[in-house]
Amino acid sequence: MSTDQEPTSEEPFSRIKVRVTGLVFCGDDVALLRRDRADSVHYSTIGGNVEPGEDFREAVVRELAEELGLGAEQADTVQLIGTMDARVTRPGSTPSPRKIHLIYRTFVTPEVRAGLATQEFDELPDGSHEVGSVEWIDFRAVGNLPLFPPIGKVLAQLPSPDAPLPEFELEPVTDWNYTWI
Repeated sequence: MSTDQEPTSEEPFSRIKVRVTGLVFCGDDVALLRRDRADSVHYSTIGGNVEPGEDFREAVVRELAEELGLGAEQADTVQLIGTMDARVTRPGSTPSPRKIHLIYRTFVTPEVRAGLATQEFDELPDGSHEVGSVEWIDFRAVGNLPLFPPIGKVLAQLPSPDAPLPEFELEPVTDWNYTWI
């Protein structure tokens, strides 16, 4: 087989998607989505896939509005602070995409936080919704949470919520160092 062949659409990681993550801080707390399932509990950051042709910064602002009800005028500047490459096999019938995570950070006041959503409704393929609870957790306590993308240990080691990440490009996530929750 020639190595210059294009991968088929059936191969895992043959598609690349970009996901934006918005870390929203209020004081020392960061907003995360908690999802309770029959066999597990897991957390995810606020965010989602970038739509075709969409600007990355506009995508994270849209996701924060959709999932938290956070208006662009209610938060500090949304700042890109890191990236993560994810090539993790996930369950399901469609081939797993490679996802590039763009990690943004912003800050809100306690008054803004009080008016934000407490639940997020993720549409499922059958048209129903999975409900996620928005939880505000001290950033120093997220290191051992089942969090995706798995940035909890990096966040927990920061000296403060506004400190830079130790590296802009975080360690890639692969089947060798991560198990899909």
